[in-house]
Amino acid sequence: MITLYDCASAPSPRRARILLAEKGLAHETVQVDLRAGEQLGEAYRRINPQCTVPALRTDEGVMLTDNAAIAAWAEAHCPEPPLLGRSALEKADIASWQWRMEFEGLLAIAECLRNGSPGMANRALPGPVDYPQIPELARRGLARVQNFFTLLDERLRGREFVAADQFSLADITAVVAVDFARIVKLKPGEQHPELLRWRAAMALRPSMSL
Repeated sequence: MITLYDCASAPSPRRARILLAEKGLAHETVQVDLRAGEQLGEAYRRINPQCTVPALRTDEGVMLTDNAAIAAWAEAHCPEPPLLGRSALEKADIASWQWRMEFEGLLAIAECLRNGSPGMANRALPGPVDYPQIPELARRGLARVQNFFTLLDERLRGREFVAADQFSLADITAVVAVDFARIVKLKPGEQHPELLRWRAAMALRPSMSL
């Protein structure tokens, strides 16, 4: 049985939950309490030395320790529906926009949260190593998130999906980023009509409630 190591309140494992739901891949779930620091304990380090979620144990007992690996495995294991594209150009377009949604969206939010939250002092980066906060990065992160909303709104003008004219991993990452931005008190507004239209359409997919 596939096992997903999850945290219900965190954005990264939500990406994996949505992906698995879209693929129709049944799995068991083990919750990892990030607030209590369970990911840094010895028991979880033996599961995932990167001390992060999600992690996924496949049917074969192989442990996948990041979203990139989980997506690649799921696409190969269950090709339909395709979330990484079919043709070479579709695959390239989705890969490009998936990276942009991650780098310009999710990572910008993380930059702001991890460098500005008192509860994350000395935890400016995820993983097994402690890093000090840099307050200037929190301020830069806020600006980056606002620019991300503008970028996504412009990209979605006249489009139903973020990339390749099909629902894909890029849409999953973008939804999670837009929703997670609320943790830094930012959300799209009336100046982002295309983004709001797209997000309302995404909400109709059952996987998005996960």
